[in-house]
Amino acid sequence: MIHFESVTKRFAAATALSDLSFVLPKGGVAGLLGPNGCGKTTALRLLLGLYLPDQGRVQVFGTPPNSQSSDRIGYLPEERGLYRRMTTTEVIRYYARLKNSRASPSEIDGWLDRLGISEFADQKVESLSKGTAQKVQFVATVVHRPQLLILDEPFSGLDPVSRELMRQAVLTLAGDGTTVLLSTHDMEIASRMCDTILMLNDGRKVLDGSLSEIFASFADDSIKIELDGAVPDLTGVLEVLDLGTVQELVLDAGVDPTDVLRELMSQTKLRRFELSTPSLGDIFLRMAKS
Repeated sequence: MIHFESVTKRFAAATALSDLSFVLPKGGVAGLLGPNGCGKTTALRLLLGLYLPDQGRVQVFGTPPNSQSSDRIGYLPEERGLYRRMTTTEVIRYYARLKNSRASPSEIDGWLDRLGISEFADQKVESLSKGTAQKVQFVATVVHRPQLLILDEPFSGLDPVSRELMRQAVLTLAGDGTTVLLSTHDMEIASRMCDTILMLNDGRKVLDGSLSEIFASFADDSIKIELDGAVPDLTGVLEVLDLGTVQELVLDAGVDPTDVLRELMSQTKLRRFELSTPSLGDIFLRMAKS
C-alpha cells in the first residue's frame, strides 16, 4: 500500500526526514507516532505528493503519488477546513465530487446518523460547533470510500462520546478493508486502535513493527518499587523514574530483574515491587529521549 525507500527530505539547512524506509501493507490501522517536529507531517505530505523527496523513493499503490492515486485516498489534515457558507450535506457532496465520486443521499444520511449529527444536515457549517464541524469533515473525508485513509490527529478537541463514535467508525472502515494511517500524539488511542506502529524522532525511524512485537520487546524490562528512602545505585539499572510514592527502575538489556531485587533488598527496606511492562506512552517517552 505504502513504500518509503531511503527517503530524505530537506528544507534549506534543516533535514526533516533522514533515510526513512518502511512498508505499510494493505489492511489494518497503522500508527505514525513521534514528538512535535519529528517529521510526521513531512512524511504525510510526501505520501500525498505535496512534496517530492530529495533522495529515495515514495510509492503509493505501487506507483509514485499522482492524481489517480489521490482519488483513492482520504486525508483528514490536522488543520481543519470546510466551506463555511455551505450546508453540511452540500459540503460533503462537494468533497466527494473532488474525488470523482458521487455520494448518494442515503450514504450521507447513514454517516451523519452514525456520528450522531443527523440534525445538522441542512445547517450551514458556520453555525456548527467545532466538534460537530470536525465530524462533518471526517464524513467528507471518507464518503468517497477511500482505499487508504490518512488521519492527522483526528480526535483532538472531541468530547469522550464523540471520540468513541469516531473511533468505532474508523475501526469499521478498517474492518471493511480500508487501510488506515493514523498520525497522533494520543498514546491511549494508538494502543487501542493500531495493529502496527511507526515511530519517528528527529526525522529518523526509531521503532517499526506490530504492536504485539513492540510490547513483547519491552516486556519485563522495568520494575516498579516502593521502599524507604532513596533508590541506591544498582547494577544494570539504566534510569530511575519517580512516579510519586512508586519508583520505576528501567533495566539494561539482558539484566535479570531478580538480580536487581536481590541487590536492592541487601541495601534498603523494600515495601513493594512488581515487574512492569511499559505502556505505549512510556515507550514513546523513552524513544523520544534516545
